Amino acid sequence: MGDFFGYTTRRLSSHSLELEILENAGPRIVRLSYKGSPNLFAELPGISVPTTHGDFHYLGGHRLWHAPEAMPRSYIPDEDGLTISEDGQDLVLAGKTEPGTGIRKQIRIELDPEHSIVRLTHTITNCGLWDVKLSAWALTMFRLGGTVIIPMQNKDQNQASLLPDRHFSLWPYSSINDPRLRLDNEFILLHARPEYPSFKIGVFDQQGWMAYWLDEVLFQKTFEVHAYLEHPDYNCNAETYADSDFVELESLAPLTSLAPGVSTRLVETWQLYDSIEQEFISEKLVNAIKKG
Repeated sequence: MGDFFGYTTRRLSSHSLELEILENAGPRIVRLSYKGSPNLFAELPGISVPTTHGDFHYLGGHRLWHAPEAMPRSYIPDEDGLTISEDGQDLVLAGKTEPGTGIRKQIRIELDPEHSIVRLTHTITNCGLWDVKLSAWALTMFRLGGTVIIPMQNKDQNQASLLPDRHFSLWPYSSINDPRLRLDNEFILLHARPEYPSFKIGVFDQQGWMAYWLDEVLFQKTFEVHAYLEHPDYNCNAETYADSDFVELESLAPLTSLAPGVSTRLVETWQLYDSIEQEFISEKLVNAIKKG
């Protein structure tokens, strides 16, 4: 057992990773350490937003939401009602049914005992009485000081095509001239620095991965790509948000209409490395990140 600013926690460990989850709230993963590193996740006990259902506390770390974002639907407090069960070597975190939405969230955690890999299966179930159209939305909040990496181009791009092959979405508060942002034919970089205003960008990520380079540790999350299905936010399956307190990597599943009793899932695989020189990152990209 551990403590996260007054919340009781439980630790999960492998040979190179340590995760810490909330014992009674969430489902939330609030700490992630690689080979004894400090927590890579942001710790935000003092940040909250008021809603008609009570205050929603960001806390930091990893959580499951449902898109499109709306108030108060996306911000239902999750301070209690969590149940934890073991299924073989896996841990299953199940939240209570949300008041007002009828949605229940669950995260299954599979921690590889030998490699720096975590597999997360996010499940959203409609426990209400009516169909609900939504997308499973997994958000991971990191400390500032690193660089977000999102691939921008399809590896199988046909240069002779007459049709567009990529796009990005910007939110009303996002400045396209934000000095933290770098757009390239190959990638999007966002340098997560303190004392900057809010910024968010979304894309349809055809390669199915995002990464964050922080304190000489590379975190990569991968997810399934559903190229011909509708997604939220002008068809985005990958988004990043940054402000003066934290930065997020966000993956989104396709929009689906859930009948009562029906579930939708989003699977992420996390892998951590102690070098930025990886096969999925080009030399050009490595140099751009190191330049800051």
